[in-house]
Amino acid sequence: MENHTIVTLKKGEGRTIKAGGLWIFDNEIETITGTFQNGQVVTVHDFDGYPMGRGFINQNSKIRIRLMTRHGNQEINEEFLRMRVQNAWDYRKTVMEKPKDLNACRIIFGEADFLPGLVVDKYADVLVVQCLALGMEAYKATIVSLLKEILSADGISIRGVYERSDANERKKEGLPKVKDFIGEPFDTSVEIVENKVHYLVDVVNGQKTGFFLDQKYNRLAMQRICRGKKVLDCFTHMGTFALNAGIAGAVDVTGLDISEYALEQATENARRNNLQDTVHFRCANVLDELPKLAAAGEKYDVVILDPPAFTKSREATKNAIKGYREINMKGLKLVKDGGYLATCSCSHFMTQELFTKTIREAARSTHKRLRQVEFRTQAPDHPILWAADESYYLKFFIFQVCEEK
Repeated sequence: MENHTIVTLKKGEGRTIKAGGLWIFDNEIETITGTFQNGQVVTVHDFDGYPMGRGFINQNSKIRIRLMTRHGNQEINEEFLRMRVQNAWDYRKTVMEKPKDLNACRIIFGEADFLPGLVVDKYADVLVVQCLALGMEAYKATIVSLLKEILSADGISIRGVYERSDANERKKEGLPKVKDFIGEPFDTSVEIVENKVHYLVDVVNGQKTGFFLDQKYNRLAMQRICRGKKVLDCFTHMGTFALNAGIAGAVDVTGLDISEYALEQATENARRNNLQDTVHFRCANVLDELPKLAAAGEKYDVVILDPPAFTKSREATKNAIKGYREINMKGLKLVKDGGYLATCSCSHFMTQELFTKTIREAARSTHKRLRQVEFRTQAPDHPILWAADESYYLKFFIFQVCEEK
C-alpha cells in the first residue's frame, strides 16, 4: 500500500538533493505529516511545499531519507524498478569493453545507479548482492528477479545468487548482518577472467563481495608499465596487481600482504595463470617490511601501493594523512631512479586534492621528483555521481620517480 506521508525540509536545507544527490539528513527536516514505518517510501517537499521527490525513510539512520526518484508523484513499483535495473545494465554494456569485461563487473552501484543502498556484482554466472539500507530490503528480491530476467534476454544465464550484506553499515540502519544464499545453494568458488588474468573468487569469504572490481582498468594500465620490470606489489590481497604485472611479462614480482588467507588465494591464482616462477607472495606487515627492504638495499623498477582505506570517517582524516604520507615515503625509497610508483587511496574522505598534497609532501621528504604518468579513478562500472561524494572514492596515480640531482 502506498504511503502518503509528507516530509517537509527546513528553509535553506536540501542542498545535496538540489545539486543532484539522493540523501536527506535528520537535521534537514522541519516536519513529518502522516504515519509511516521505517523503510517505507515517503514524499519530500521543500519548505514552500514544492515536491522534491520520493524516497524511503529510516529514523534509525542519520541519513533519514534516501531518494528513489525526483518526481513527487512517481510510484515505486515493479515497472519503476525494471526501468532502473535495465538502465544500469544498458550503461555497463555501453561503457565496459564487452563481452570480456562483462564477465566480471558491478551491475548496480547504489546511489550512482539511483538504487540507494544496493550493490550487485556479477562474477561469471554468479550474482553477489549487498544491501545496506533498510528501505531497499523490501525491493531486493524483486530487483534480483528482474536482473536475472534482463540478463537472460541477453543470453546470460545466472546459476546462483549470494548475499553479502555483512558490512558494519547495516547496524546504522537497524539491520542485522546477513551472509546467505538467495535461492538454491551452489558452488561459491567462481572462476573469472579479467585483463586475461584468471582468478578463483570466493564470494562467501572474500573481501566485500568477493573481489575488488573497481581497479580493473588501473591494473590493465600497469601492465604496460611492468613489462620486463622487477615489481613490488604492496597490500597485494589476492595478488591482482602482481598477477597483471606477471601476465604482462615482468621478470620478477613480489606481493606482500598481512593476510595468510588472501595470500593462499594469490598463490593459487599464480599457479592458475602459470606465473608461479615469476610471481611470488610473502606474508608481512607492509609498514614494517618496507624499511627492512630499504635497509637491505633492495630496489625495484615498479612499486605499487594499494592499501586499505586508512579512514572511513571524516574525523579520522588527520591520522589517515599521516598514514598515507608514511606509506608513500617508504615506497618511494624503494623505487630505482627512473622507476615507477603507483599509489592510490580508496577512501572518499581522502579527497583528490588532499591525496595529491600528501604525496607531494612524501616526495619532498624523500628528495624525489615525481613525473605524473597519469591519474585514474575507479572503473566505469562504478560510476561517480556528482553531488554524491561517497560515490567518488578511488584515486590512483602513476608516477615516474627521479632522484633530485
